[in-house]
Amino acid sequence: MTEEKTTPLRERMIEDMRIRGMGDKVRQAHIRAIKDFAGFLKRSPDTATPDDLRAYQLHMTNAGVTPPTFNARIVALRFFFGITCDREEMKRHMQFRRQPQKLPVVLSVEEVSDLLVAAQGPGLKYRAALSISYGAGLRASEVCNLKISDIDSDRMLIHVEQGKGQKDRKVMLSPLLLELLRDYWRESRPQGWLFPGKPKINPISPRQLNRAFTAAKKLAGIAKPATLHTLRHSFATHLLEANTDVRVIQVLLGHAKLTTTARYMHVATKTIRDTISPFETLKKLQDQTLRRELE
Repeated sequence: MTEEKTTPLRERMIEDMRIRGMGDKVRQAHIRAIKDFAGFLKRSPDTATPDDLRAYQLHMTNAGVTPPTFNARIVALRFFFGITCDREEMKRHMQFRRQPQKLPVVLSVEEVSDLLVAAQGPGLKYRAALSISYGAGLRASEVCNLKISDIDSDRMLIHVEQGKGQKDRKVMLSPLLLELLRDYWRESRPQGWLFPGKPKINPISPRQLNRAFTAAKKLAGIAKPATLHTLRHSFATHLLEANTDVRVIQVLLGHAKLTTTARYMHVATKTIRDTISPFETLKKLQDQTLRRELE
């Protein structure tokens, strides 16, 4: 998007997003969404009517646009009309799509161990990066953007700077993970970025880390449809199965809503197995009743 092609309307929307502190990725996604809407209209998007919005939503539905993309475009349109165009009433004509709730894929502790052992070089770089993803429950982008100064060995904490939603948070640093990171540092001597990319002035990219995960998963013989993000899911589920308070897990994951964290309760199979059914109490009462009748 060159400066010559930036219309006053688009420039105003960009300014509105900057004023509200939106990140680059969100701003770019919003601009793409409005551009798509304008392409559908074949005229300036600020001239749209409620019927145009209805037609566009029907167009996305017929085109098979996935619920996440559909909803992301609706969010952008709500911002565009509500803030940039000062047409708050247009929000009434936009509907979000319900997304089917699928339980996250989770690896067992043994599978995580096999995967990390299978992580190939150079050296300990990818094993250390994937170990942080599981050991601290970090997202791929959060692992990639770690700096050496973010590892606080005195307080045994990892500082996550500007995670999702541009929020900072602290997560645990386990002694064994610290030991692995020290071995990696002595081997590679990174400076600045904990996991530098090519060139070293840039951090490793999430795409590189995803490739490392996929290769390790294949070598470990794991058939589950797991992705790099599965390590984060596994971190949360294993904590829950170890009876960690769900509110603590919420803070560690950086979730804004407890309901987001609570979904891991559905896949914490050990917790489910260890939960005593009320039928056990019922059976005891029945046995007591039978004994009284016999007496």
